[in-house]
Amino acid sequence: MTTHSLAECQALDQQDPLRSLRELFQLPEGVIYLDGNSLGILPKATPARVAQAVTQEWGTDLIKSWNTAGWFQLPLQVGNKIARLIGAKDDEVVAADSTSINLFKVLSAAISIAKADHPQKNIVLSERTNFPTDLYIAEALCKERGYQLKLVEAEELHSALQQDVAVLMLTHVNYRTGAMLNMKDMTAAAHAVGALSVWDLAHSAGAVPVDLNGAHADFAVGCGYKYLNGGPGAPAFVWVNPKHTDRFWQPLTGWWGHAAPFEFTPDYQPAAGITRYQCGTQPILSLTALDTGLDAFLEAENLGGMKALRQKSLALTGLFMQLVQSQLQGHGFGIATPAQDDLRGSQVSLTRSEGAYAIVQALIARGVIGDFRAGDGQHHPDILRFGLTPLYVGFADVWHAVRHIKEVMDTQEWQQARFSQKNAVT
Repeated sequence: MTTHSLAECQALDQQDPLRSLRELFQLPEGVIYLDGNSLGILPKATPARVAQAVTQEWGTDLIKSWNTAGWFQLPLQVGNKIARLIGAKDDEVVAADSTSINLFKVLSAAISIAKADHPQKNIVLSERTNFPTDLYIAEALCKERGYQLKLVEAEELHSALQQDVAVLMLTHVNYRTGAMLNMKDMTAAAHAVGALSVWDLAHSAGAVPVDLNGAHADFAVGCGYKYLNGGPGAPAFVWVNPKHTDRFWQPLTGWWGHAAPFEFTPDYQPAAGITRYQCGTQPILSLTALDTGLDAFLEAENLGGMKALRQKSLALTGLFMQLVQSQLQGHGFGIATPAQDDLRGSQVSLTRSEGAYAIVQALIARGVIGDFRAGDGQHHPDILRFGLTPLYVGFADVWHAVRHIKEVMDTQEWQQARFSQKNAVT
C-alpha cells in the first residue's frame, strides 16, 4: 500500500467492506481509539443486554434464571462463540475466570501430563518478553513441581527446544512489540522433542486468524476484554486439545467443574470434557457482556469473517508504519513491530529512547488513545503501543493519529511537565 494522503485514506474508508461494523460500537466523539489491544470499545448493544440481565433475569426472575435464562450454560455458550475465532470446535472452549487463573489450570495439567509421559524432563521454556503474569504463574508452578523456568529471546526458541523441555509456553502475539509467532511451526518443534505447547491468545483472539486444531496445539488460554470487547475484567477462556482433556484433573477442582454439581457429593468427580476447567460459580453479568461483545464477530462472518478482518488489520498496520516512516523522520522513533505481514499481529509499537511515556500522555490529552509499556533499560526499549482493531478503526483514524504524533513532536508539546506525571495504569 502506498496510501499517504488524508483524501486517499477517506476513500479507503468509503470502500471498506467492513465499515458497517464500526456502527456496532459506542465511539466517543473526538477520540481516535488505538488501544483495543488493552481494552475493547463498548458495543452499543451491551448496556441494554446487561440491563436486561440485571433488571429482568436477576431482578424479577431471580434464581429461576439459572434455568430459564440459560445462565448455567452461558460459559459454554460463550466458549462456542470464541471457538469459531480460534480454530476450535463446539464444546472445546469454556469462558471462565481470568487468563492468569486459566493459565495456572492448563500449565498445571500440562506439567502433570509431561511428568507422567517423560519423567526425566524438567524445563518449562518461554520467551523472556512474554507477558509477566504468564511468567509469574509459571515461576510459581515450577517451584512447586520441582521444574525450572527457562527464558530466552524469541530468536533463541528453536535452539532452546532440547530434550529436557517438558512444556513450551508462549504468547502467540507479543504484547510489547506485536510480533507474531508461527503457532504451527513452534508447536511442531515442541512436539519433535516430546514437549507440550501452551499458548496465550490474549493478543490474538479476535485480532488474527488462529487455528488451534490445525496447529495441533495442546492447550490455550486468552482474555475477553481486549479484541473480544467483553468489558474491563471480562471472563477469559480456556481450550484443551480433546486428546488431553480427560487425562488429568485441573488443580482448581471447584464445584462447577464437577460431573454432577447439584448432586452435592462430598468427593470430586471431574466433568467430562472442557467444562471440568471451570472452578467456582461464574460471573453471569460479565459473561453476558462478553457474550454480547462477541456478536460483532457473528456480523463480521457475513462480510468475510476473520479473513477479511485480518486483511484490513494488515492494511491498517502497514499504513501506520509507512506514515511513521514518512512523517516522523528525525524524531527518534523506531518501529518494533515486524514489517512482514505474517510476523505481526494487529498493533504497531514504536520505540523511543526518551520521553515515550510523556508522548503517549500528550497524545491521550489530544484524544488519541494508545498506551505505554516500559522497557528494561538494556535490551528492550520503552514502547508506545497502538492497537488497530479492524472492527472499528478506519484508515483516516490512522492518518490523523500520525498527524497528532507529528504535531506533538514538532511543537515539543510532550515536554510539558504534566505529561511526565506517572499514572497508576500506563
